[in-house]
Amino acid sequence: MPGRRVARRYPLPMRPVFSPLADLSLSAASAGFVAVLVGFTSSVAIVFQAATALGATPAQLGSWMWALGLGMGLCSVLPSLWLRQPVMVAWSTPGAAVLATAGVAGAAGGFGMAQATGAFIVCALLITVFGVTGWFERLLGRIPMPIASALLAGVLTRFGLDAFVALKSAFTLVLLMLVAYLVGRRLWARYAVPGVLAVGVGYAAALDQLHLGTVQWGLTLPVFTAPEFTWRATVSLALPLFVVTMASQNLPGVAAIRAAGYDMPISKVITLTGLATLVLAPFGAFALNLSAITAAICMGREAHPDPAKRYMAAVCSGALYCVIGLFGAAVTGLLSAFPRELVAAIAGLALLGSIGGGLAQALRDDAYREAALITFLVTLSGVSLAGIGSAFWGVVAGAFALFVQQWRPRRPA
Repeated sequence: MPGRRVARRYPLPMRPVFSPLADLSLSAASAGFVAVLVGFTSSVAIVFQAATALGATPAQLGSWMWALGLGMGLCSVLPSLWLRQPVMVAWSTPGAAVLATAGVAGAAGGFGMAQATGAFIVCALLITVFGVTGWFERLLGRIPMPIASALLAGVLTRFGLDAFVALKSAFTLVLLMLVAYLVGRRLWARYAVPGVLAVGVGYAAALDQLHLGTVQWGLTLPVFTAPEFTWRATVSLALPLFVVTMASQNLPGVAAIRAAGYDMPISKVITLTGLATLVLAPFGAFALNLSAITAAICMGREAHPDPAKRYMAAVCSGALYCVIGLFGAAVTGLLSAFPRELVAAIAGLALLGSIGGGLAQALRDDAYREAALITFLVTLSGVSLAGIGSAFWGVVAGAFALFVQQWRPRRPA
């Protein structure tokens, strides 16, 4: 109509299309596989020992792998896709050690699968409460970044040392993998770790060092265990399991997230691990938590040069954990077929960048350098007091050193 003004329409700004397949890369998939290989083969024996010490049947042992595999897988895949950040969840290795020790010690005292399941549920409730209330995240907010970086470097350096200690028993294998890593970093840095893995597996296969004859294919079925709640199991199993999971697993896990530069809702992720443990506890999931070692693999530059696309490494890792859960016995045999030295070497070489970055961040500031160094050395020492691992005591030692060096009494105004 003449004289009538028509409003001009401008196109709305386009939001970036979320396409996980477009963000998937060989380096991310390789990092996810290496994370599963390292995390699974380095501690699955302790889980088996814990289940056996508590009197688990072969069917219940398979159910443990089903529950832990699906729990770790879904808690890694779903939040990683939702947040577009690499969320890595693992089982509590020190928690499994606590269960193995308590199970053996309690064999004459009556600890069985039912009482252990009740303890798993109590531990899951405690983890959930600390996540929902934000208590754990507020406590971590008081730890300076250099101390947290030193903690992470101390946890990871043991794996770096193991890679070169493996030279004693498998010199040629480890040397070839080291040369492949150096050449790969020089020529194709993004695919250095996949190249190292290919060289190691190829050499082991050529010398017939892959023990694939024991692999048994078949689906794993869950077995429900009715929980039994007792004060004795709560004190002897649930509380130690909760303490070591939070101090020795979640604490380094948060340090890995901070060192990689991700702003992740820690309390919500902790709550998710607690709820997942609560649901899967009757089937054998004793404790799920944030990962540190495997998280460092998936959050490093080797996973992808772009930090915004490294979440696909965690997605690939989580998908593999789900496969482990569904085919627990078969995948356990498959991953266990790799030589021990190969696993140690690939872990140490994949973590070199994270170790160097953690040390650089820890020692950068003169005001925190000595306290960070104490944190690093105590964590690296592997000392364990009162059943709590060196990660917790490293933070305690560093915080105490920082307090002694920097505390000043307030003067009245």
